[in-house]
Amino acid sequence: MNAFRVVSSVLLTAVLLIGGCSSGKSQTFGSGELLRALWLDEQLAGSDSDLAHSELPEPDIRPPLRTSPVRVLPHLPPERRQVITSVQPEGGRKVVALTFDLCERAPYLSGYQKDIVNYLRSQGVKATFFAGGKWMRSHPEKTLQLMADPLFELGNHAWTHGNLALMDDDEIRVQMAWTQAQYELLYESLAARARAHGLGREMGRVQPSLRLMRLPYGRNSPRTGDVLAAMGLPMIQWSVEGEQRELERTVDELVQWNLGKVRPGAIILMHANSVPQKTQLLVPMLVPELRRLGYEFVTVSELLETGPVVTVTDGYFDEPGDNRYLDDLFGGKGTLNRVR
Repeated sequence: MNAFRVVSSVLLTAVLLIGGCSSGKSQTFGSGELLRALWLDEQLAGSDSDLAHSELPEPDIRPPLRTSPVRVLPHLPPERRQVITSVQPEGGRKVVALTFDLCERAPYLSGYQKDIVNYLRSQGVKATFFAGGKWMRSHPEKTLQLMADPLFELGNHAWTHGNLALMDDDEIRVQMAWTQAQYELLYESLAARARAHGLGREMGRVQPSLRLMRLPYGRNSPRTGDVLAAMGLPMIQWSVEGEQRELERTVDELVQWNLGKVRPGAIILMHANSVPQKTQLLVPMLVPELRRLGYEFVTVSELLETGPVVTVTDGYFDEPGDNRYLDDLFGGKGTLNRVR
């Protein structure tokens, strides 16, 4: 257990207050009124074209229209510079955070798995989406819908899914800052639509900035936490790799894998782009089972309010070191190689 470290709930509460989230009241991440006013049901439901993912003729390395975020987040204290894998909820409260990555490297368009989001909405299930900046630019309407939905929270998943363990400090900052800025541009677009519908006040319920991040490939170096802490972005990992060996396992086996790993305070990793092949089948089977076991679904920010966090020094998928092979597989710091 020497790789793990528990941060006291007193410290955690102080950090949340610094970051603008009070543990004494419920957080909001969107507005149902805004969501219903701006999109028809069929628009939210999407179409089969959302599921398409494709290879681009040339890697898209263009920056966003604004490369630096307007909003600057407060620095994290040294105690929050490790990789957060889960939470130890006070009183053993059975809470779990479903998280979905929306990653998109430079050579591809990775699509949007509408069936997952539609199911979560139909069942009132809260979730957190870690979106890449390029993905948000490629899928602006879907991003706006996720931003406006009160069930969902968004986090930063780097611009082009860059492997931060292989990047220098400036490259890490670019991957993060471009993504923060892209989110702000979309937030401003959503605010303009809200005002046009006389609903400008509802923007007070929508996140103005991304306040969490997830490590692409789960990879970090000893200095990564310091760079991200200076940007105010805690590293949110997972305790359950929900899609592990999805090509080898049936959906039933994936459900049992997740149920065998989940504990109160767990963070489950999945994806909501169109690359994984079974997640849209897994989620509708897993959610009822977790509910049957008494679990409550919360966003990651809400989960962080429930008790002390558990951290590791180096990120991984299921066992320490099991993601290092990706450094060689993808090369190019994980952004440019044409490898799926």
